[in-house]
Amino acid sequence: MQQITLDTSKVKGFIGFIPEKQFADRAKAAESANLALENGTGKGNDFLGWLHLPSSITETTLDEIQKTADYLREQCEVVVIIGIGGSYLGAKAVIEALSGSFDGLSNRKPLIVYAGHQIGEDYLYELSEFLNEKSFGIINISKSGTTIEPALAFRLLRKRLENAIGIEEARKRIVAITDEKKGALRKLATQEGYKIFVIPDDVGGRFSVLTPVGLLPIAVAGIDIRQLVAGAVEMEKATGTNVPFAENPAARYAVVRNELYKQGKKIEILADFNPKLRYVAEWWKQLYGESEGKENRGIFPASVDFTTDLHSMGQWIQDGERSIFETVLSVAQSRHTVEIPKDEADLDGLNYLAGRRVDYVNKMAELGTQQAHVDGGVPNIRIEIPELNEFYIGQLLYFFERACGISGYLLGVNPFDQPGVEAYKKNMFALLGKP
Repeated sequence: MQQITLDTSKVKGFIGFIPEKQFADRAKAAESANLALENGTGKGNDFLGWLHLPSSITETTLDEIQKTADYLREQCEVVVIIGIGGSYLGAKAVIEALSGSFDGLSNRKPLIVYAGHQIGEDYLYELSEFLNEKSFGIINISKSGTTIEPALAFRLLRKRLENAIGIEEARKRIVAITDEKKGALRKLATQEGYKIFVIPDDVGGRFSVLTPVGLLPIAVAGIDIRQLVAGAVEMEKATGTNVPFAENPAARYAVVRNELYKQGKKIEILADFNPKLRYVAEWWKQLYGESEGKENRGIFPASVDFTTDLHSMGQWIQDGERSIFETVLSVAQSRHTVEIPKDEADLDGLNYLAGRRVDYVNKMAELGTQQAHVDGGVPNIRIEIPELNEFYIGQLLYFFERACGISGYLLGVNPFDQPGVEAYKKNMFALLGKP
């Protein structure tokens, strides 16, 4: 199997001249950061359970997850994934990347929908109406069980399910993914007899996609979780401390983005040329935003979908303030082939492309965009994914996770806490009059 590749050649003119010794120091700093992850000597070292998670997942665990997924697939027309932040973004990223674009409009079973990721009254009402007369199940993901967005959604949907099929039958269609010993959801799940999967204590939400948090919903969607994990295992090996800096994509990515940050590039735009990668970008934004945005520091993570956003955000990227750099996700091979037909009238002037694949046009758009943005003063990093399948998506997820840990340490922050997340909650609960 191939591996995703990292191309940083389009940033050399932007970082400026770095003497050989200074560059060697950068490489040494990245290797030290990677070693701090490995040895658990850095900040947040009690949340490093993700580091060797891929290689430590057992066949027994995968079998248990798959068995539960198969049961839900057999029993349910719809499965509702309840969670917020890392409790749903990783799963949605993989499901969106590897499912058919129009699966939601077909009769494919089961349909995966989401709740608990916002507090939209209309959304919850419309979801409840949609579930009328449908056989559905719930995967509720929460370490505490008291985070207001998922807790509120679960309370509503649990009642809806119990009223529809009875308490005993509902218990068979509710799965709780939660803390091993404590918390409101753990207590309820034990009391009600729900199937329970554990969120490891040493894995934070944004790093949890390869735990049952991500693997169970992904398996319910019919995606091969074994291949996903296998890809992550390969990238775990490729980014280890025994891999020299020049060959370690995670260390190189971390160094380059931090050097660009020092040069005043405060915003990183993750750009994709395949709409299936949109939620990979949403997952990436949480991963890097929550990990690095601390102590008045950190690159702001943004994303665009090309070529769509070339007709909107493209103008700003080309000619706006030069405070940005781009990381482009490029997929080498598309899954399907569509050739452009010849038209006798040729009123649209496209006959010069007749017989070409649509993907060829997309690749030329990608190449032309990258060159235009570089010429316009935007440094470009390129990550090439051989094709969209479970193995390479698994590689991509772990690559970003490892690079994030290294990058956070290079930045000098704790990449594994999120103190700022609590600020809005305190104000909200005070306004709500919470006892």
